[in-house]
Amino acid sequence: MLSSLRKAVSPGRKGERATPPRGERQRKQHNLFDAAATYVAASVEDDQERMDEASGWVSPEALSFGVNELACRAVTALARESGQSPRTVARTLLGLSAD
Repeated sequence: MLSSLRKAVSPGRKGERATPPRGERQRKQHNLFDAAATYVAASVEDDQERMDEASGWVSPEALSFGVNELACRAVTALARESGQSPRTVARTLLGLSAD
C-alpha cells in the first residue's frame, strides 16, 4: 500500500513530464516524504528558513500527512528498540504519564 502511495506522489508519475521543455530551468521535484523529513529536521534544529522552504514544496495537507507518517514510523521504531508499547513511547516523548 505504501509503495502505491509513494508512486502516486513521486515525480515522474504518468501524465507528468520527465524533463522540462527546452529553455525551462529544471527544478527538483519534492514529494511529501522529502518535505516532511526536511521540515521536521529543520524544526528540531530551529531552522525557520528551511522549515519555510520545505513547507512550500507540497500542499499543507500533504505536509501534514507526511509529518504524521514520520511520527508514526519514529514511534514504532523507538517502541521496537526499547521493547515498550507505541502508546508508552508516544506519551513519554510528549512528557505525559505512561497511564
